[in-house]
Amino acid sequence: MIIGLTGENCAGKGEVSEYLKRKGFYYLSLSDVIREQLEKDGKKITRENLIEKGNELREKQGAGALGRITAEKVQNDKNYVIDSIRTPAEVEELQKLKRFFLIHITAPTKTRFERMKNRKRENDPETYEMFLEFEKREMENKDKTKQNLKQTFLMAKKQTINKGTIDELHKKIDNVLEEISDEFKADRPGWDEYFMNIAKMVASRSNCVKRKVAAVIVKDKRIISTGYNGTPRGTRNCNEGGCPRCNGFSESGKNLEECLCSHGEENAIVQASYHGISIKESTIYTTFSPCLICTKMIINAGIVEVVYNVDYPLGEVALNLLKEAGIKVRQYKIER
Repeated sequence: MIIGLTGENCAGKGEVSEYLKRKGFYYLSLSDVIREQLEKDGKKITRENLIEKGNELREKQGAGALGRITAEKVQNDKNYVIDSIRTPAEVEELQKLKRFFLIHITAPTKTRFERMKNRKRENDPETYEMFLEFEKREMENKDKTKQNLKQTFLMAKKQTINKGTIDELHKKIDNVLEEISDEFKADRPGWDEYFMNIAKMVASRSNCVKRKVAAVIVKDKRIISTGYNGTPRGTRNCNEGGCPRCNGFSESGKNLEECLCSHGEENAIVQASYHGISIKESTIYTTFSPCLICTKMIINAGIVEVVYNVDYPLGEVALNLLKEAGIKVRQYKIER
């Protein structure tokens, strides 16, 4: 990927370049081509000299000369950020690279003037009026060999307004990268994956010695209650010998009436009640499909959807009852 940057003076192109460099982009600047020529000529590098030498190079080698010379430095196996693009002809030369994407970095004029004053560079305009006059010369020219920022900005595929904090600018650049390349897309989970993973994390709090199960109750994409299986509040934990059935490792499905542990779904529902939270018309995410007892609680609590990770060994009757009650049931499986 080749990100080109164009923009007004003190708009933030330098900060964007530094940020992209930290992301592994190689940096190139059309101004460096001019600086190299000034150094050969033994001239001081000032903004005025850069403009004059840039115009001279364009007159002698064509309007897109700086873009062409810079494009020759690009290697196919690297990402680049290219700064200081100031004419449409330069954009046209860089567009021949195919992977090129131009961004216009801008900011309010007075904001940019304040930034310029704070950087305290020699030969910068001293007053706001001088600043405006200086910019006017760069903004539009009929001569194709001279800077024409106005027309260059129109060729950008994206505009980023930099009038906030540096962190806000970085976030905007991240958003642009996500839009234009799969390489920089954030690995963002969907809602089912998000809530099921949270349920699996909640299960890690379980004190049951036989099976760790948990449930998360969600409404309007907001978690309103969680629960994991274990012995009741204020009693000895299952993993401390609190439940004789579990600690005796009874056969699955037998002696359930002797189990002292509450199930994850049961605890999630009871916790909501304990704190006075309505769970009517909510969704419950559970790491196992619910048992028959939890199923009856789910139905009577007004929950409208059950999303489970893996099947409970004795859960077929429960699932059929949920469907008969008109509750939506889905399996969303996460192996890890």
